[in-house]
Amino acid sequence: MPILEVKNLHVSIEDKHILKGVNLVMKSGEIHAIMGPNGTGKSTLSAAIMGNPNYEVTEGEILLDGENILEWGVDERARAGLFLAMQYPSEIAGITNAEFMRAAINSRRAEDDKMSVVEFIKKLDNKMDLLDMPEEMAERYLNEGFSGGEKKRNEILQLLMIEPTFAILDEIDSGLDIDALKVVSKGVNAMRGDNFGSLIITHYQRLLNYITPDIVHVMMDGRVVKTGGAELAKQLEAEGYIGLSKELGIEIVEE
Repeated sequence: MPILEVKNLHVSIEDKHILKGVNLVMKSGEIHAIMGPNGTGKSTLSAAIMGNPNYEVTEGEILLDGENILEWGVDERARAGLFLAMQYPSEIAGITNAEFMRAAINSRRAEDDKMSVVEFIKKLDNKMDLLDMPEEMAERYLNEGFSGGEKKRNEILQLLMIEPTFAILDEIDSGLDIDALKVVSKGVNAMRGDNFGSLIITHYQRLLNYITPDIVHVMMDGRVVKTGGAELAKQLEAEGYIGLSKELGIEIVEE
C-alpha cells in the first residue's frame, strides 16, 4: 500500500519561517482533510510536497513509500504519482486541454505502452460527461479564458484522466457555487479506492458534506495541532478556529 509521509517538515519562503514541524502520514485508500485559519501554512505544505522551488525546506523529510523525495524535481514527483490541483491554476496558451492531459498520462507510461488516441478520446469523453463539461473544453487552450468554476472542474478532469496515487487539492472549493461544488465532489468521489489517496485543503465544512474525509487535521501556526475523524470538521464548523485555539492554548495569527 503506497504511503506518503511528512516528517518534521520546516519550510521557509523569502526567509520567513512558515511550516514549523509538520507531521502526517497518508496511505492510499484514505481521504485526509487539512483545515485551518488563513496564513497557517496549508498551501505552503501543498507546494512543498509537490516541490515548488520557491519554498525552501530547511528541516525534515517528505517520504514516498519510504524514499525521501526532497531532491526530486516537480516532474519526477508527478511521474511517481503525486498530483496538485492548485488554488489558482495557470493559463497556458498554445496547448489544448486534450494535448496536455494525453502528454501527462503518457509521461507516466513506458515507451511501449503509450495511450492511443482512440483510447484517450474514449476515456476523455467518459470523464467529461461525468463532470458535465462541454466537449469543446477539450480543445480550448489550458485554462485560458476559463471562469473560476471552469478551472476547478478542469483540475478535477485532469485528476480523473491522470489517475495519480496521491492528489493534493488546494482549496478546490474556493469560489464555487453549490452546483459546481457538487460536480467537483462527484469527480473526487469517483476516484476513491484502494489505489488513491487525497489530501484536501479547505477552510469550510461544506465541501466535506460531499466528500467525507477519513481523517481531519487542523493546522495552526505552521503545525498540525489536532487530528481526528470527520466529526472534527463539524466541531470546527460549530466552534470556529478561535474556539479550538482557546481549547488548545494557541494564539491565532492571521497574515
